[in-house]
Amino acid sequence: MAAGTKATELRQLGDEELVGKLREAKEELFNLRFQAATGQLENNSRLKVVRKDIARIYTLMRERELGIETVESA
Repeated sequence: MAAGTKATELRQLGDEELVGKLREAKEELFNLRFQAATGQLENNSRLKVVRKDIARIYTLMRERELGIETVESA
């Protein structure tokens, strides 16, 4: 996953791709937590970025579920 995926990039993805991104992000978060627990983590800020990406994906999925349309600024 890219460093800090933007919401505009995520909005262009389909539902299946979004679920795939979520799965990848959760797997990366697990690996980062494992590295942190064993003292091998070099970039602590990556944990925060991945958590925010997961939250961003969940928010977008919920918006689609509720049928909320967002207006992107040009």
